[in-house]
Amino acid sequence: MKDKTTIGLISDTHGFLDPDLVEVFEGVDHIIHAGDIGDPEILRELEEVAPTTAVRGNIDGGELRFEPLEQIVEIAGKRIAVLHIAGSPKRPRKAARELLARERPDVIVVGHSHIPVVGKVRGSLWINPGAAGRQGFHHQRCAALLHILKGGELKMDRVILGPRSAQ
Repeated sequence: MKDKTTIGLISDTHGFLDPDLVEVFEGVDHIIHAGDIGDPEILRELEEVAPTTAVRGNIDGGELRFEPLEQIVEIAGKRIAVLHIAGSPKRPRKAARELLARERPDVIVVGHSHIPVVGKVRGSLWINPGAAGRQGFHHQRCAALLHILKGGELKMDRVILGPRSAQ
């Protein structure tokens, strides 16, 4: 294993992929999109940057309706679960509790709330990167970088993309 594996975390793009985020994600080893993609072209663009794992969000119709509701991916020895509607670390929804109990991931990446959150639930690191798109009530568009260090330690950087209303 190399010294560090980096995963770009994104959610709630709602059809808008910030070109600055594509630049930030250049060189990552993998990208995870936690739903509410909004436009299949976003996944195609992300795939050009790095292998991408995505789940379907509640707004994803058309060809995006075929994306799974949940995913498990193993990256650099860490099991990562992805689920769009999951609640919060303090109040995980039933689907999140069941996924955590069944899969016992090291990390769970969620979306839907548009609220960036990092917490621990049942031994799993819970990350909501926040909303990267322009739709919703959030004030700042954001994403995250998850780093898996050689010894298995996890570190995260928040990526602030600017105001939600920015054109």
